[in-house]
Amino acid sequence: MARHISLGAVAFLCFVRLGLSADLKSGANELVTNPMFGAAELPAGWTVWKPDWEKAACRVRNNTGGGILIDGAGNPYATGGLVQDIKGIAGGTAYAVQAVCQVRDISSPYHSLAVRVEWTGDGKLLHPAGMLVRGPVLADALVRFDDVLVAPEDADGARLSLEVKWPGPGSVLWRQASMRQATAPEPRKVKVGTVYLRPSNSTPEKNLKLWCEQIDAAGKLDLDIVCLGETITAVGTSATIEDRAQPIPGPVSRQLAQAANSNQIWVVVGLTELDGEVVYNTAVLLDRQGRIAGKYRKVHLPREEWKKGVQPGSEYPVFETEFGKVAIQICYDWFFPESTAIFALGGAEIVFAPTWGNTLADEDGKVNGESTFRVRARDNGVYMVPSVYGGNSLVIDPTGKILASSEGKQGVFWAEVDLGKRERLDWVGHWRSIGPRHRMPHTYGALPRVLR
Repeated sequence: MARHISLGAVAFLCFVRLGLSADLKSGANELVTNPMFGAAELPAGWTVWKPDWEKAACRVRNNTGGGILIDGAGNPYATGGLVQDIKGIAGGTAYAVQAVCQVRDISSPYHSLAVRVEWTGDGKLLHPAGMLVRGPVLADALVRFDDVLVAPEDADGARLSLEVKWPGPGSVLWRQASMRQATAPEPRKVKVGTVYLRPSNSTPEKNLKLWCEQIDAAGKLDLDIVCLGETITAVGTSATIEDRAQPIPGPVSRQLAQAANSNQIWVVVGLTELDGEVVYNTAVLLDRQGRIAGKYRKVHLPREEWKKGVQPGSEYPVFETEFGKVAIQICYDWFFPESTAIFALGGAEIVFAPTWGNTLADEDGKVNGESTFRVRARDNGVYMVPSVYGGNSLVIDPTGKILASSEGKQGVFWAEVDLGKRERLDWVGHWRSIGPRHRMPHTYGALPRVLR
């Protein structure tokens, strides 16, 4: 991949393009001893770490052109890296952590490289997994890691490690690493809502009015986004597909758009879409002005739908909002873990789920909808927000914790979430940053083969 370039060029690119501080060499406010790796031997303060089984250790050596070179020495599954213990950490304080390297013949830097901070207190690790620094990002023939982490209140030190895992035939040239006190990042707080409403003895027109009233109620709560149900003009009515199928945009979506605009709120809503002569079960994302910001067509169709002629979608889009990335799945989709995984790997932070089915609690030892949604959230490190017609509409956090529930009542239910928060699992750590790195997609080829 990237060729190795001179240390001077690296320093220049880091300063101009990567935004690393110009006073790195001076060490001003720098907590890392010898943050820049020159052409000499491993600088003081840094040590080489190896796996317990040393025959699987990477080869670590200085590079004549500058930097510390790490490769597998013929073992594609070698591991190793550099580590330094950092003193003078103040609990509750934010620290900017940055690192720069170059790679050659590394097939997936995301899977093979990591920069980790393990917080310590009284010389002991506060969490065994620590926190991963965001990255790697490829920029100008360099690979960088750049993040701001907040030390736990009981931290007084840290361990900074530059990690290489399974480099294959390639090599990594670490150039520099930095850790400095910084301003804590602003929280990304979002008021997320869901609706529980199941009309009966109704019509599509009455349903539309009822759902618009729920948007109004969410607006009065000053929510940022609210999730409505699946095919909202069908539930509780005798309307056929032919009765309710409409183009998007069309009369139904425009009326919902007016409600979104008047309340300045994002809306997720399930509709029956007519596209030419094809019918889809579709969910629409409306922005604060009522514009269509995205559309998802249900991919997994149960017998009740395909027998009626509904056609499946084939894509898993992720949509940008001013507060973060969101995705939508519809009802039967949640029976299949692959869809949520694709959304999460695509960057979705919240997955909304208009759902005709249920989120009933487990019964007789059998896993039901509530547990499945919680597991989907936990599997992928995302917020899950189902709006259902059976059980409870929910807001679930990335650890599987229920933050809001309709608890058998009708109306709008919500929770304020911080999309910048990194929930850590015991031992494993922040799953959203760790899980994707540990996936083994090259071993998953059997999945499409066995389904042919």
